[in-house]
Amino acid sequence: MSASSSELIEMLGDELHHALVTRTPVPPLSGRGLKLTIEDAYRVQERMLSHRLKAGERLIGKKVGATSKAVQTILSVHQPDFGMLLSGMLYNSGETVPMSRLIQPKAEGEIAFLLGRDLIGPGVTVAEVLAATDWVLPCFEIVDSRIENWKIGIVDTVADNASCGVIALGAAARRPRDVDLELCGMVIEKNGDVAVTGAGAAALGHPANAVAWLANTLGELGVPLKAGEVILSGSLASLVPVQAGDHLNLSIGGLGACSIRFS
Repeated sequence: MSASSSELIEMLGDELHHALVTRTPVPPLSGRGLKLTIEDAYRVQERMLSHRLKAGERLIGKKVGATSKAVQTILSVHQPDFGMLLSGMLYNSGETVPMSRLIQPKAEGEIAFLLGRDLIGPGVTVAEVLAATDWVLPCFEIVDSRIENWKIGIVDTVADNASCGVIALGAAARRPRDVDLELCGMVIEKNGDVAVTGAGAAALGHPANAVAWLANTLGELGVPLKAGEVILSGSLASLVPVQAGDHLNLSIGGLGACSIRFS
């Protein structure tokens, strides 16, 4: 069976969805001799997410991941990846996430962009990203791999929806022109102690660079970033492992705070 066959794509997408539902991780796709391309992996991702969409979830945005050198080093993924955000992933700041829906979660502090108009790549610039963005706000992304022991390559994480678990959006929002998105500092506290620090520049030099990369990469696949969508621009620091009972708080200079608990 060829790597690009529809049957294989469907099988792998179904396998990853089953892993999500049963909280049972699977061996890396990249270690099976399938010679999957990133385009193949994106089709697997689509198949995986189709089950959730059919069950009533909605597409609410998109994410770029593995933007910081710290995260790339930890995961051995040396280029950004991308995934889709669904309504069932969304939490508000201060809410509690049950560990019963996660497998091997790690927290990332990010800046989310709320788009006021479409961005359709290729050719999208940073200036166009900022002009198209109505609001930016602090957020947590809780990444959670359906691949055993986080042994992922780029095709694994793309197929697995960029290892997205859940997201929590902060209550405060600012106009992008009112925040220094490159130099703003971030602090994540875990159970009252500083866990990691970072800055906006960790996301490909500037969070808007990451959003432009996402618009242009998905544009090559015929996928736009749409007005009204939430776009996550990537982690500003290293990953923070979490477990039941943990309480995380992040603050980003000039932008605000976001918190989340795990039970």
